[in-house]
Amino acid sequence: MGKIVGVLVVAMVFWWSAAWAQPGPGPCVPGAPPCGTIKIGLNQPLTGALSTWGMHVRAGAEIARDWINARGGVLGRPIELIVEDNRSEGSAAAAAVERLVVDGNVVAMMGTLSSTLTLAMMAKLQEHGVPAVIETSTATAITRIGNPWIFRIGATAEKEGEGFGSYFGALAIKKADFLATDTDFGNAIVNGYAEALKKHGLSVGTVAFLTRGASDAGPQVSKIKRTNADTIFVWADIRDAVQVLKQVREQRLQRGIVLTGGTFSPEETIAQATRAADGVYQVVYFVPWFPEVAPDPKLVKAFVDEWRKRGFPFGRIADGSRGYDSTTVIAEAVRIAGSVERKAVRDALWKVDITGLSSQIKFEKEGPIGKESGHSTSRVFLVQIKDGRVVLPPFVSKP
Repeated sequence: MGKIVGVLVVAMVFWWSAAWAQPGPGPCVPGAPPCGTIKIGLNQPLTGALSTWGMHVRAGAEIARDWINARGGVLGRPIELIVEDNRSEGSAAAAAVERLVVDGNVVAMMGTLSSTLTLAMMAKLQEHGVPAVIETSTATAITRIGNPWIFRIGATAEKEGEGFGSYFGALAIKKADFLATDTDFGNAIVNGYAEALKKHGLSVGTVAFLTRGASDAGPQVSKIKRTNADTIFVWADIRDAVQVLKQVREQRLQRGIVLTGGTFSPEETIAQATRAADGVYQVVYFVPWFPEVAPDPKLVKAFVDEWRKRGFPFGRIADGSRGYDSTTVIAEAVRIAGSVERKAVRDALWKVDITGLSSQIKFEKEGPIGKESGHSTSRVFLVQIKDGRVVLPPFVSKP
């Protein structure tokens, strides 16, 4: 099996080499700047409350670095990842930008995982004039404030609702209730999906909010039970979502259930909710179980094989996919710019058009005129849990 994986990786390196073999500056010449590695910063939570996610974003970025370097790097120079731990704290995320720029001399950076952390560091990005690819943070404000150094890949709550609209008919949704954690993102998910329902001429039902970490979701489920909606959209952290699913089963509530937000893996849902998860639909942004519906099945298969080869948990592969895509986006911008000058790389990000693991990545402008940020929206996929397995609904097709 090891030989087969090795052959596959070599084949993928050869297959991608043509896409990267573009004219550009020759190899680095010692003593003639710029020289040495091309440094990309990672501002991620590697300790603290968000560390599980941050560590695996880093793992995906490392796979991208290794594959890029195996095919000759960019502009004849290897990629180097300069990593800073923001400890899951906003002040530390801002301080990490300072270190990455001043001490690390990065050409661009990626991060960070949480919207709170990203918003805390954005002023520093603008102050130092360093482009950042935001791989996870979903707050709408990030790309609407007016920061021309910000480029986001991924779906906001609003964009997720829009993307999910293609599934309304297949799921026969006529009226939907909402059960969400009472947080900024929970409210955003409710608003995003409610707007999508209205645009499709469908009805918005009752909204019930959970307190994060509450021991019982029974009262909220009871409230929903008294309505006549056919579907419940649920957004919560995994612990709270499991409370909801178990209460739905206990109260014998017969509704379609969709877990939204893509914040945890279906494997976690299955492991923690067990039989209560059966029949539930779940929104995801990456489909490692079903490469055939991804925009580049060969790329997804190779990434899945490499992830497993390195011993990373499969349930965290979606985090890794974002780290991979962000790193390749920055590398492609450097290639297009033909330079490691930060403004040139920032300008080149507008010209990036590559196939990522989950979507085509191409930035559109968002925000005040003259200060626009870039946003490339991930495709919204839907999977279902049946008999303890993740399955692909028949109406989810190739892009």
